[in-house]
Amino acid sequence: MYKRLPKILKSNSFFMFGPRGTGKTSLLKAEFLGKNVLWIDLLNEDEYRKFVVHPEQIDELISEKYDWVVIDEVQRVPALLNHVHKIIEKNKIKFALTGSSARKLKREGANLLAGRAFENKLHPLTSFELGDKLNLEEILNYGSLPKIFSLQTTEEKNQYLRSYANIYIKSEIKEEQVVRKIEPFLKFLEIAAQMSGKILNYSKIANDAGIDSKAVERYFEILSDTFIGFFLEPFHESVRKRQFQKSKFYFFDLGVKKALDRTLTVPIISQSYSYGEAFENFFILECIRLNDYYLKDFKFSYLRTKDDLEIDLIIDRPGLPRVFIEIKSTKNFNSDDVSRYRLIKKDLKAKNFWFVTQDKNIRKIDDFLVMPWRDALRKLFN
Repeated sequence: MYKRLPKILKSNSFFMFGPRGTGKTSLLKAEFLGKNVLWIDLLNEDEYRKFVVHPEQIDELISEKYDWVVIDEVQRVPALLNHVHKIIEKNKIKFALTGSSARKLKREGANLLAGRAFENKLHPLTSFELGDKLNLEEILNYGSLPKIFSLQTTEEKNQYLRSYANIYIKSEIKEEQVVRKIEPFLKFLEIAAQMSGKILNYSKIANDAGIDSKAVERYFEILSDTFIGFFLEPFHESVRKRQFQKSKFYFFDLGVKKALDRTLTVPIISQSYSYGEAFENFFILECIRLNDYYLKDFKFSYLRTKDDLEIDLIIDRPGLPRVFIEIKSTKNFNSDDVSRYRLIKKDLKAKNFWFVTQDKNIRKIDDFLVMPWRDALRKLFN
């Protein structure tokens, strides 16, 4: 098992949110090894039926012999949280609550324990966790869900990712009960995966999927609330003006994205256009994950100018200068690549403008910093 980065403070009850398959249960089993733990698994249908009908039964199970109570996939029975709240108030027992969706909790006005439980997030494996075992080409093709690294053949990996995508649709979306007809949603999902990392055009997606744009907007919210992806907002100094510009949407894992857009059998080859896109997605995913783990409170955005010049990632860091990052998959970055960015660097007064690449060495070209992607991550999240 890989050593995971989240630093769980066990002085307090906590939530552990993240997509299924990221290793929430395995992490908690390792954290609570040797402790007296009551484990309630709501993916077990018998447990689910028992508590969905009578959530108060949890009161009868609690005793002082337990140090912790773990409730897996708590969003399946939101009413349990009212009882958890009361138990925390009365007893010294602490709770670890995992969830793969925040939507049902929000929709049903679930008791989120009013600060009595810390919040943690778990993502697929990062480059920091993989260390020397990281194979970039493998991740660009199959993502980094923990299970992928125990599979040996291409066929096994592809089959796992197809199954994951299908299980997600059945167990998460159908259970959310906000999609009346699954067929239009499936069309949307394939198109949304194809659009991962691109600026969203709700009207175009609606036309391609045969649904209205309001449904598209709602579907993207579902993906966000079930941790299957996240929005990258457009950059602007004015929050009001930012609201009228279009966001991008990124899927949480490159392998799942390929399963959803049906390109698992199309390998991502070095120096191709798809390789550049996947590398950009990979680096941005790394930043999002590490920001959550190291509690940096960074804010991320992108910029597209009127002249169609794009800065892939802009990072606002509390108490530190803003960083502007252009992501290039090349292994041989040269000075010609910076020329078109000189004017925008000046206009933005960008003191920290990085080109993140696969070059081997850190170097400067004019006032631009060219950095290998590993060094850039270390500099941001040391």
